This record gives sequence, C-alpha cells and structure tokens, in this order.
Amino acid sequence: MTVRVNGEDRDLPEATSISSLLEQMRLKPQNVAVELNRRLVRSEKYETPLRAGDEVEVVTFVGGG
Repeated sequence: MTVRVNGEDRDLPEATSISSLLEQMRLKPQNVAVELNRRLVRSEKYETPLRAGDEVEVVTFVGGG
C-alpha cells in the first residue's frame, strides 16, 4: 500500500502500524510527534494500522540549550 510520509510516497506492507513505521524509520516513539491525516496521534494509539492513502507527518524533538 502507498502512504505519504513527510510529503513523500512510501510503499508499506498492508496493516503496517504507526509504531512499525517509526521502527522502520529508526525513530524512538518517545522522541517524536505523529500526525495522521492532519490529526495529532497520542502515543498510546501508535498501534493503529495505516491504510492506503493515509498521510503521516513525523516530527522529531531536538534538545539543545
């Protein structure tokens, strides 16, 4: 299935979850914010399966001072 991730189309296996996508991207769930179809997703919902045509935005937190 094709899902748009951060503005780029990406082919993913059917029923890939947000959590699985983050793992593929080598990102830690506690260090990101995820938006699915323009709605913020709480981390407890990261097992939600993605569907063809979904749009996902992943923003990473960067520390500094």
